[in-house]
Amino acid sequence: MKKIREIKRLKIVEQIILVLLLAVITPTIVSAIIVNNINQHAVRNELQYSALSISESIASNIETFSRSGEDELNQIVLALKHINNRRAKKEYLNDLYESSKLISDLSIITKDDKSKYITWQEYSIFNKEKNEIEILKKINDTEAVLATVDIQTFKDQIFNIYKKDDRQIYILNKDKTLLAAHNYNEKDYQRLTYALPKKLILDTPTLYGKVKNQPLAYLKLSDPDLTIIVNTTHHITKTTINKARYKIILALCISAFFIIFVVGIYTSYLYINIRQLFKGIIALSKGNYNRKIRLLSNVFTPYETIFLANEFNNMADEINNTYRKLKHSNKELKKLDEFRSNLIDTVSHEFRTPLTSIKGYTSRLMRQDIELDNETIQKSLKIIKNQTERLSRMVEDLLVIPDIEGAKLNLIIDSVNLADTINDAILSTKHKAQREVLVDISQDFPDVLADNDRLEQVFINLIENAYKYSYEDTPIYINVSQEKNNAVVKITNSYDYIPHDKLNKLFGKFIRIDDKTTRTTRGTGLGLFIVKGLVLAMNGSIELLSTKENTFSVIIKLPLKG
Repeated sequence: MKKIREIKRLKIVEQIILVLLLAVITPTIVSAIIVNNINQHAVRNELQYSALSISESIASNIETFSRSGEDELNQIVLALKHINNRRAKKEYLNDLYESSKLISDLSIITKDDKSKYITWQEYSIFNKEKNEIEILKKINDTEAVLATVDIQTFKDQIFNIYKKDDRQIYILNKDKTLLAAHNYNEKDYQRLTYALPKKLILDTPTLYGKVKNQPLAYLKLSDPDLTIIVNTTHHITKTTINKARYKIILALCISAFFIIFVVGIYTSYLYINIRQLFKGIIALSKGNYNRKIRLLSNVFTPYETIFLANEFNNMADEINNTYRKLKHSNKELKKLDEFRSNLIDTVSHEFRTPLTSIKGYTSRLMRQDIELDNETIQKSLKIIKNQTERLSRMVEDLLVIPDIEGAKLNLIIDSVNLADTINDAILSTKHKAQREVLVDISQDFPDVLADNDRLEQVFINLIENAYKYSYEDTPIYINVSQEKNNAVVKITNSYDYIPHDKLNKLFGKFIRIDDKTTRTTRGTGLGLFIVKGLVLAMNGSIELLSTKENTFSVIIKLPLKG
């Protein structure tokens, strides 16, 4: 199978043409869809939904009004049952009439009263002649309360939230006569009642009529037996359509903004990326080889721009790599030259004394013209041995430096007894100075994880330094303690105060403090450098501490076993 080719990146001119086509055609199509959708569906659906909602809301208001009136009459009847005096009953009704917001009149009638509108059954009817609602509630078998509600009060309660609404709302009695209306129009009323279906669906808001953009809705209530009709007038439809037109204008404005936005983004990306190319070229010409061109890459980024940026970055990488190699080589050469100079100085100064001693005492032992006693021979041989050991130690120090710098030390990490290692180091150096060494370590102190030979070399170097750089006739203190999972070895001697900024410099190669003590003692200046390298290789740490009380301490931390 052939490999699927990557999508070809368009050139700048091609992309500009494509962007302009997309920015013009796409918004136009979207706008056309919005116009058709709003004109054909949105207005109609919105009007139909509002008509149904209003019919339900009016039904809810009627139910609330009816329930509140019935509750009020029930309370009146209940109270009247406990009042035996007819005069007291009338006074009670007068007080209620004055305070009631719903009832326009209250009276007590008896079964023998004759009235055109009254039967001796509880009822609620609309008196068209008086334009009021009559409600009869029995007190007992001979007396009843007759309450009347003004139709205007009824309308105020039912149509309260629709006073500013232009819709026509009609409420019909069970005999299809008009009970109440909002925005009444005789012509529309006749048309709406004529168009009502013969069989009405109970308690469900239903659409009817043939004009889709002027939906009609009815709601036939079972209790009370009323019919609610909601008519969407031509004025409402016209107003709603105008709102839809405003939406269309807004959509077109958004489309225009989209065109400007897309073209603006494309232009800004193109401008930013070209500036990045210029900045990269200028930086390279001024010697900044680390500078890379970072483009804002997306579908708007032209092929030519990406190609130039990639080629420029590759060229900059090649130049930078070559420059870094040359810089690294120069640095290594400088370090090597510095090391060579220090090594020559060290060898010429430090090796000369032991070699001179060895040569002098060897020549003395080889003389045939004098006879040497046994004590002189032993003393000469001892000096030769000590100087030979000194040379061996200096050679060993010089040889371990490359391993420390290259992290190539071959260590055998194992369990090491600190007390034994410290004692061995003291014995190895005791012949060099008649100095008291006080060791403070518990007998059951746990072992540490380290290389035994290298750790002994560390302590030998530190103890020798303590001998050389301390006041005469002062003891050397070695204190061993435990801190969490580490053993802490602190070697302390008496010495002049060393400022803090000079302490860490002592860990450098061929570094020695220039004072009266160092001028009278010999050394390569490698001791602390080697000690630090060995301690770090054994996962430990080392710290120097000098106080104004003329004490100098080396603190080593090593991990404990287990």
